[in-house]
Amino acid sequence: MRLAIFIPSYGDGGVERMLVNMARGLAAREVEVVFLTGRLDGPHLNMLPKNVKTIHFPKVSRLAQVHRLRDILQSAPVDWLLAAKLDDARVAMETKRLLGGWPRVLLRPGTAVTERLAGRVWWKKWRKLRQLRKIYGQADLIVANSEGVRQDIARATNLPVRALELVRNPVLVPEFYKLADEPEPHPWFADGQPPVILGAGGLRQQKGFDTLIQAFGIVKSKRECRLMILGEGHQRRRLSEQARALGIDNDFALPGFTSNPYPYMRHARVFVLSSRWEGSPNVLTEALALGTPVVSTNCRSGPSEILQDGKIAPLVPVDDAEALADAIGQTLDSPPSPDELRSAAKDYSMEANAVAYSALLHRHMR
Repeated sequence: MRLAIFIPSYGDGGVERMLVNMARGLAAREVEVVFLTGRLDGPHLNMLPKNVKTIHFPKVSRLAQVHRLRDILQSAPVDWLLAAKLDDARVAMETKRLLGGWPRVLLRPGTAVTERLAGRVWWKKWRKLRQLRKIYGQADLIVANSEGVRQDIARATNLPVRALELVRNPVLVPEFYKLADEPEPHPWFADGQPPVILGAGGLRQQKGFDTLIQAFGIVKSKRECRLMILGEGHQRRRLSEQARALGIDNDFALPGFTSNPYPYMRHARVFVLSSRWEGSPNVLTEALALGTPVVSTNCRSGPSEILQDGKIAPLVPVDDAEALADAIGQTLDSPPSPDELRSAAKDYSMEANAVAYSALLHRHMR
């Protein structure tokens, strides 16, 4: 079986990392994988094994992408073409139509689209939903990464839920625990230092870091602690200014993006997911796998599934800084059992993802 993963809009987010992990897992199960990417130097691509062919596919005009993709697939046909982002899915569908209805197209939505569209003016929202319904209605296979995303895409596209499959993200890779065992990454984690509260993700509105900073200000007024947020994005200056205005900037750090956040997670006293919406938040799964106590917003979608409706760790309302601060304080005072936390992440392995995808691809080829 041959699979082409198509992501010309390659960035540094969770989607890209999950597609790389998926390619690794499937290649180990004798699926021939081709990785079409707009950046040959992109994050995580160095983890692709030698038996995964990488092709540079720059993000140019949609028409130019369609014709280039057609040429590639004509010279080296595949059984499946996978796209995870909407613009890429549109190119995949137009290429399939140009090639007379092949190859089969697999769409992998990774976030709650209705939440992302909630703040848009009505006509932009209508136009995007219309586009979604057209593209998803033509797909040969749709695989969501959480039940929340599955339900959300079904609502947005008017497809029956049973038409969408569910496969958990390939978060835990073979080298995960070895990477986490690397030395302390920052002086704040040295013995005798105040406890560090950690967040991680792109510095953008979706991640709710402004609420986390506000909550940290409340926690900091009652105890010694520090807040560190890993990641980069356009809100860096705004978040720094917010911390300065609250008078907590001496105990607040934005170290930037790191390809290995796991030592930070392992040494943190609490990991906080403050997002306004998600799909299946990988950082939450990773923190749990390391036995690090977590607190999360009950955003759509992902956290409630991962944390079993709050049985594993606290879930608080989105944008409620006081509730978030209370949950952080309680978790610092009474951390849960690390073994219980680790057990909640066990289904999110690269191997489990590859087994599930391989079975789905073979079944839908019949």
